[in-house]
Amino acid sequence: QVQLTESGGGSVQAGGSLRLSCAASGFSRSTYCMAWFRQAPGKEREGVATISTGDGKTFHFDAVKGRFTISQDNAKNTVYLQMNNLKHEDTAMYYCASLRSLWGYSCPRRESSYNYWGQGTQVTVSS
Repeated sequence: QVQLTESGGGSVQAGGSLRLSCAASGFSRSTYCMAWFRQAPGKEREGVATISTGDGKTFHFDAVKGRFTISQDNAKNTVYLQMNNLKHEDTAMYYCASLRSLWGYSCPRRESSYNYWGQGTQVTVSS
């Protein structure tokens, strides 16, 4: 059974940085798509970034492109989200999600495609 545990959230002032971590357990010897999503109060959950554990290919949604970077440490089964130049509108609960995939396949960008989810970690950015 795949389990995802997020950490690293907190409160920061606008312009600051945070690094989120998502530790995965229960992975088989397969390729997985890993993704970060976020949900602000009163808003729908939206995509932040994706990465394939196989070929390392990444995708960042427009709202965070150039500020956030998704990366992975396969030896630790951990995915990171480095968030720089944070803005008030980045305030949200951040969720890690995963989906078993195949090497070379593009990771989906819709939350409905992911079947494993963490509990989330709160990020609050004060302006």
